[in-house]
Amino acid sequence: MLIPFQEKLPQVSASAYVAEGAKLIGAVTVDEEASVWFNCVLRADIDEIRVGRRTNIQDGTVVHLDLGQPCLIGEDVTIGHGAIIHGCIIENQALISMGAIILSGAKIGARSVIGAGAVVLEGQEIPPDSVVLGVPAKVRRQVSEADLARAKHGVEEYVRLGQMMRCGQSDS
Repeated sequence: MLIPFQEKLPQVSASAYVAEGAKLIGAVTVDEEASVWFNCVLRADIDEIRVGRRTNIQDGTVVHLDLGQPCLIGEDVTIGHGAIIHGCIIENQALISMGAIILSGAKIGARSVIGAGAVVLEGQEIPPDSVVLGVPAKVRRQVSEADLARAKHGVEEYVRLGQMMRCGQSDS
């Protein structure tokens, strides 16, 4: 559902998929082949939310922001089920696992992997190519080629699934 707020209506590319039950409010932009899945809330009431090309935001995720801290999500990003993303920057090809929390002012470097349930603290900067785990989140190692391949496969699969859903197909 696209909900205007203060004369700002969410903008969704014709090739993107927004699932029934997802709510996009205000200054939200969803780029080409991106997908926003069931029961997500993207609420851009006091600043903007941008979702890059081929990015997938999985079921039950909440994306919000603070005044002066937009939420900018790059291209080819996967955000797992039930994550909380708040007023942060997530660079291209990052993977945010299920239940992770990214707090205001944080920056997630390109190709980084944030583990399930990790909490990235307010203002914390995660270097590119990092694997981050824990509460509070700490860099544990550098990403491997296998990590990058899994993340790329996940992005490709969600682009495929989103296109199938958008076109009303129910089988492979």
